[in-house]
Amino acid sequence: MNISATLSQADRDAIVQAIATIQKHLPFLIDLVAEERSSLPKLSPKSRSFVNTALDVASRNPDFLPRSFDVEEMRKDLELFQDLNQILMSLTQLQDMVNDTCMVVGSEAYTAALTVYDYAKKSGVNANGMEPIVAEMREHFRRSRKPKPSQEKSAVN
Repeated sequence: MNISATLSQADRDAIVQAIATIQKHLPFLIDLVAEERSSLPKLSPKSRSFVNTALDVASRNPDFLPRSFDVEEMRKDLELFQDLNQILMSLTQLQDMVNDTCMVVGSEAYTAALTVYDYAKKSGVNANGMEPIVAEMREHFRRSRKPKPSQEKSAVN
């Protein structure tokens, strides 16, 4: 797979502006922390029919519900969920494509860098005064040494 493309500053700015416009039109969006997210009951595809049925029951028979129960608010929540879910599907598809493209072009750049490094090593690093640069590039491949299992045991004792 080979992607050969550029993104102009004008296009990048337009995309960032479009995202800002989307955010502007969704001022009610929130950002949950992990604990909040895990504590909420989830509306899944399996539970949607349950919620739709409950809304229908509440709309047709509001007398058995407490006065504080707001059927219209439930309807608004469900409609907003459905609207946001459509937006989410589009954004998720776009995000997946951006992630995949970013991964491929990053891989292409890294593969090209490996080729440059390989040729720089083979060309005789001293010949062109590239020794310091090749040495710096070599550091990328240096592995940190892990203690041997026998050393770990003796350190514990």
